[in-house]
Amino acid sequence: MDYDRLLSMIQHFGYLTLFFSLWLGIVGMPIPDEVIVMTGGAVTTQGILAFMPAFLLTYLGVISGLSLGYVLGRYIGTPILHKLRRKKKMEKYINYSEHLVQKYGSLALCISSFLPIVRHVMPYLTGINKMSYRRYALISYSTGLVWTLLFFIAGRYLGNHVQEVGSLIYNYGIKLLLLLTLVIIIVVIVRLTFRYKKTHGGDRL
Repeated sequence: MDYDRLLSMIQHFGYLTLFFSLWLGIVGMPIPDEVIVMTGGAVTTQGILAFMPAFLLTYLGVISGLSLGYVLGRYIGTPILHKLRRKKKMEKYINYSEHLVQKYGSLALCISSFLPIVRHVMPYLTGINKMSYRRYALISYSTGLVWTLLFFIAGRYLGNHVQEVGSLIYNYGIKLLLLLTLVIIIVVIVRLTFRYKKTHGGDRL
């Protein structure tokens, strides 16, 4: 699905297009979430949709996707991760998500919202780790509200440039994620090397 197709669907099916596009984003829609949300904002300036209903259905789509991921992770568990790992290029995103959870705990939910692909992996991991739904909802829904509002308002100002800017944000987000993953790997290697030298150096004295 490209931007023109999304716009056509909004014109035909209205608010439900925004909801289902974001809700199904948890299983991998072929258009970045950023583009969908900003498109929702853009069409409210063109008279296609009204601002408040469009924003509410967009936000409901976001949190419905977050809820679905959590439920699948909690009640189906690790088979979900095994299935994800079979998908091409997903391994690094899962590993980085696991690193975020180990290092930052609940705060990882906030961080992941602004990282492409990782934001879809994190709900599964949170469910698998048995975080209470109340705590999960409080953190993820609040962060989701900020994220949705940010890109929805941006879309109102970007207008016809939504696809270009949204794809740019998405692509640079992935590059940033790959860079962070590389940095983590280097840090781990350096620490293990230092620890090894310290341990074996002490043995030789």
